[in-house]
This record gives sequence, C-alpha cells and structure tokens, in this order.
Amino acid sequence: MITRRRFLSIVAGVAVLPAVGVGSTSTVSQWRGIALGADAHIILDHPDADRLIKAAVSEIHRLERIFSLYQSNSQISRLNRDGILQNPAFDMIELLSICSRLNARTSGAFDPTVQSLWSLYAEEFSAGRQPSTERISQAMAVTGWQHVNYSVQEVSFDRTGVMMTLNGIAQGFIADKVTELFRQNGVKDVLVNTGEIAALGVAPDGAAWQIKLKSESDRIPLSGAAIATSSPSGTTFDQDRAVGHILDPRTGYSSGIWSSVSVVSHSSADADGLSTAFCLMSKPEVIAAKGDCDVYLR
Repeated sequence: MITRRRFLSIVAGVAVLPAVGVGSTSTVSQWRGIALGADAHIILDHPDADRLIKAAVSEIHRLERIFSLYQSNSQISRLNRDGILQNPAFDMIELLSICSRLNARTSGAFDPTVQSLWSLYAEEFSAGRQPSTERISQAMAVTGWQHVNYSVQEVSFDRTGVMMTLNGIAQGFIADKVTELFRQNGVKDVLVNTGEIAALGVAPDGAAWQIKLKSESDRIPLSGAAIATSSPSGTTFDQDRAVGHILDPRTGYSSGIWSSVSVVSHSSADADGLSTAFCLMSKPEVIAAKGDCDVYLR
C-alpha cells in the first residue's frame, strides 16, 4: 500500500508559513482548503479580499476539472481513458507546452508520461510485491514524451497504454494562475500555496514573505517569485519507505540522488517541474539545466 507523510513531508518541507497577525489590519484575510488533493492556503492583503478569494477558489476548482486525476471526468482522466481529448482547454495546451520545454531542458528527466509506470508500482506494491523486470519493460514501452501529440484541436497518444500525470507540475501551474488572477485585480501583496508557493509583494509585517524549508533553519525571502520542493521519500510505495514515488522515466525504476530538492523561480510551474526532475539528476546536470533558478540540494 502507498504510504504518505503529512502534507509538509509529501512535498519535503515546502514551507512553514509565516505567522500573520490578522487582527492587526482589517484588510488581511486567509483561506484554507484543498487543491489537487493537497492542503492549500491563501494569505491576502486587500480591502476586497473576500470577493477575490472567492474568485481564486473558483479558479482552483476550474483548473482541477482539467488536471485532477482524482476526478473521473476531468480532461486528463478522459485523455488517459480514451487516448484522445478533443477540444482541450487552453490551459491544458499551455501546460503541455511548458511540459515539453521542461522535458527537453532536463534531457527527459521530467516526463508526465510516467503515469503508466506509477500505476504499475502502485498496483504491485498494493498486492505486496515488487514489479517484475518484464512488467517494468512493458510500462517503459508506453513511457516517453514523444508519444504525446497536442494542438488546439486535440491531445492524443500515439499508442495504446500511454497515460499521463500532471501531478508533478499542475500544482505550480495553478499557483501561477491564481497569482495572476490576483495581479490582474490590482493585488500587490499575496501568498498563494496550492502545494507549491507563489508570492507577490510583502507579508502583512511589511517584509518579504519568509519561507522556511522544513530541514533548514534559514528562511528564504520570497517576493515576486515561487518555490517548490520535491522529495523521493515524501511519498513511498512500501511500508518500509524504501521505494519512493519519484520514478525515473528514463530507466523505469524508483530513483533519487537527493533527499530533497527546492527550486525558486519566477514561474511556480517551472519550479514544480524542475524540483521533481532535479531529484533524478546529478549536480553538474542540475547546474546545466537550472538557468536563473535558485536550487537547494539536500
């Protein structure tokens, strides 16, 4: 059976959110909920906060109907079931374009078609056994970004058995979309946590938002940027916590060079996808692929 740590451990200590003195100002509001199965949190400093938070929650729910594997009629669930999706949402095409760019940037370490492998591991470990080499090879035959075709008219797979998960990037993408919604409504100071964190402006105390990685004593100031953290052991397939959930799409096996990786970027989607891929990459490979991101390897 797949075992999970509590939220902060699943994303490897993504942050300890700053304490907010809500009583100190009537314009600071907070919302807590769920986004793509993860705890979500918004801290907003704006006189029209209630209306804006309601709009943000509606946006989260709209995007979940596209990207959630937990909703049987979401666009990604229908794509995985049918192998083709007609008239995809523009957000789907936008995110697939980001995935394509990150797949090339990481030399294949980031690959959403790993879902067939992930399903195999989940099925086998739930039955109390490890997947065989033969079954891993079969899953690898339907793993690879080259099997995905997309356009504004449709998304399709070029062979039966290909499946895709956007769980390694959709939370970041949603954080970007919600942050942009606030920005377009004139919000200057907000923190959006949809499993990955994006921040605009400053915290209610007037300083940059302070993000504390679980395994670190230092805090990372965040303003006009995003942070994401991945850990191979954040979710495991086995009770002994030996087989982590980050599977290498290039080999078919559970892997991870680092215990956790945190990435700070101007794009939460980029930070999310890169933090996953960098878990599978050596330090020289990470340095070559990180661009202008800040990366914390542990």
